[in-house]
Amino acid sequence: MSIFLNENSKVIVQGLTGSEGTKHATKMLAAGTNIVGGVNARKAGTAVSIGGKELTVFGTVEEAMKETGADVSVIFVPPKFAKDAVIEAIDAAIPLAVVITEGIPVHDSAYFWAHAVAKGNKTRIIGPNCPGIISPGKSNAGIIPADIAGPGKIGLVSKSGTLTYQMMFELKEFGFSTAIGIGGDPIIGTTHIDALEAFEADPDTAAIVMIGEIGGDAEERAAAYIKENVTKPVVGYVAGFTAPEGKTMGHAGAIVSGSAGTAAAKKEALEAAGVKVGKTPSETAALMKEIMASL
Repeated sequence: MSIFLNENSKVIVQGLTGSEGTKHATKMLAAGTNIVGGVNARKAGTAVSIGGKELTVFGTVEEAMKETGADVSVIFVPPKFAKDAVIEAIDAAIPLAVVITEGIPVHDSAYFWAHAVAKGNKTRIIGPNCPGIISPGKSNAGIIPADIAGPGKIGLVSKSGTLTYQMMFELKEFGFSTAIGIGGDPIIGTTHIDALEAFEADPDTAAIVMIGEIGGDAEERAAAYIKENVTKPVVGYVAGFTAPEGKTMGHAGAIVSGSAGTAAAKKEALEAAGVKVGKTPSETAALMKEIMASL
């Protein structure tokens, strides 16, 4: 099994005809993703050939869902138009919207997140500013390279795109049920806790890797959740152990205030919940290798 995305997922791409949409749709198709169409109001009714597949471009997400049965949208829409694109997906009640776009204003993210809640949380949002989600060998919705690792029993949830890729590479001998990059913005849809809950419930996920970073309190909240609800082994890594104090980090969510939000505080909280935490990505991977070898 996998979480949120599987071999039966029917994917549309909002922004399919743009350069990023076309490039990554080609890669998703090569990975076996069932892309069934695209959305671009200005090119509605046309068709594009991508990766050897003829794809219809629809005017709206609602129309695309009605015609194709799509249940996942991957959003490659420039930041200033992204809010409207996500709202359109939510209004159509698509079950999963993967928002790849970087640089969406925080108030726009807050608006569409609140809109999803107001609509009854029928649409799970992953992102924004994320690499997406991959269930290796089944489907890939986003920009995670599909050839890093194959299917297996590790679940991975990460704030960082590049650390998602590194962890998948380091643990490729074991493989993954699903790897999900949740994004590093201050306001995101799917959280560490959401992914942990899904991995705990997934019979084919045996162990979980959780990657966080300095700033905010998401990792502390995840530690409290793990302590109360997760029975599977979890290993963790917190990016930013060597970050100098007062330095602005790359991710918008990596804001440290006082001792809260530091890598050391997060490591302490996770270890108190029984999570083994590596000081480097490679050390974290080594901890998971030990666990997988003992299962």
